[in-house]
Amino acid sequence: MQYIVQWMRSLIFAVQMYLAMTVIAFFGAPISLLRTDYACVVVRLFCNYVTWSASWIIGLQTEIRGEPPSGEILIAAKHQSFLDVIMIVSKTPQPKFIMKSSLIYMPIIGFYARRIGCIPVKRGRRSEAIKTMIAAVQDGNAPPGQLIIYPQGTRVTPGDKASYKVGAAALYKELGQPCMPVACNVGLFWGRLGIYKKPGKATIEFLPVIMPGLDRDTFLYKLEETIERRSNDLMNEVVNSSNVK
Repeated sequence: MQYIVQWMRSLIFAVQMYLAMTVIAFFGAPISLLRTDYACVVVRLFCNYVTWSASWIIGLQTEIRGEPPSGEILIAAKHQSFLDVIMIVSKTPQPKFIMKSSLIYMPIIGFYARRIGCIPVKRGRRSEAIKTMIAAVQDGNAPPGQLIIYPQGTRVTPGDKASYKVGAAALYKELGQPCMPVACNVGLFWGRLGIYKKPGKATIEFLPVIMPGLDRDTFLYKLEETIERRSNDLMNEVVNSSNVK
């Protein structure tokens, strides 16, 4: 019975979330066309609304640990579900993502992704994808801000393994910027697929930056070790406290 009730609450949450997305996107479109920083405000408004509504509709609290970055920086984050995207954007001043190219054609998401400067990349041929990323970052047309990449390239279910790809290392080298790793445990509550969401406290953590200058292999090793170790710690906190129902 408890599962059924939570599933119904999750369904209500999903419906109102996408309704809110439509309303906020519609009324925010005119100002978002004027300036990219206005588009960031609209996107962040939606993300904050989602975390607020999740807290009282499905009992899912959110916690941000560490100091969110500002200025020009590369963010490399653990990706478990749509929720980690929402939480990062809610605290990042000028976010822009490396994203799969198919998303750019989606209603609402595609429009705002273009306005805030997201970089679409086709999956498949790794060398071409890396060249596309580098060219887009260096062409001078992208707005300044925090470039966010998911180094595993996809959402990864807690407990599953997925290799860290060289795209993050290529950006780290070409940009010459610090890289801030981000760990999370959100997949324990909000899965990759499906409607059902679990109550509890989902956490992301902004971790100490990796400074420029490391070679590719050293950087990737340090990035993976940092993100995976801390993400496992965050997930173990939940399991040990019986926070997942």
